[in-house]
Amino acid sequence: MINPLAYIHPDARIGENVEIGPFVYIDKNVVIGDNNIIMANVNILYGSRIGNGNTIFPGAVIGAIPQDLKFRGEETTVEIGDNNKIRENVTINRGTAAKMKTVVGNNNLLMESVHVAHDCIIGSNCIIGNSTKFGGEVVVDDNAIISASVLSHQFCHIGGYVMVQGGARFSKDIPPFIIAGRDPIEYSGINLVGLRRRQYSDEQIEDIHNVYRLIYQSGLNITEALAKVEKEVPMSKDIEYIVNFIRSSKRGIIK
Repeated sequence: MINPLAYIHPDARIGENVEIGPFVYIDKNVVIGDNNIIMANVNILYGSRIGNGNTIFPGAVIGAIPQDLKFRGEETTVEIGDNNKIRENVTINRGTAAKMKTVVGNNNLLMESVHVAHDCIIGSNCIIGNSTKFGGEVVVDDNAIISASVLSHQFCHIGGYVMVQGGARFSKDIPPFIIAGRDPIEYSGINLVGLRRRQYSDEQIEDIHNVYRLIYQSGLNITEALAKVEKEVPMSKDIEYIVNFIRSSKRGIIK
């Protein structure tokens, strides 16, 4: 299962039933779980931790040092979960002293040439389109769909169940359950198709819609709109998620 043209450092730990193609480079201080497929010309570098059942396509680089001049060689990691598809030429850098690790969860599809910078946290069940780039310390919550060629400023937070239009660029947070699009980027409605695919009921969808009517269409400032949400919209874990997301936003949310 290991091609003789691959290089594996003797200190690397490789699980069972792992396929490793030609010209793969696996560095020391690397741990790879079971049932992974690592195709030709992949580089898995110092500090990488890879779970089970992942497929990593040719040219991907996992665990390269951060593109951050503050990095001083700290002992940091990249931690990738299970059952991810990491397509051609994806780059995932390891962490810095800020968070000490970069994390990619489970069941994600990272399409060709995606870049995940230092200290990012990507949740689970996300789809990230071709050539999308995340700056340092970006957080993407579960079940987000981010289209191709999206540029995210460092420190942004992207909520769960969103759909972000291809080619978008932004420097503010994108709250959950919405479609974000146009240029400049703005709120473009709730992600109705995505919510229906996830078996959200009409009542749940209507409550989410009512929240965003108050936030984006009432003319109230954010503080007033959130106070009105808490009074008028039945509280549930989804509504709580939206309120807490917006309240905790450090960069502010898109318009």
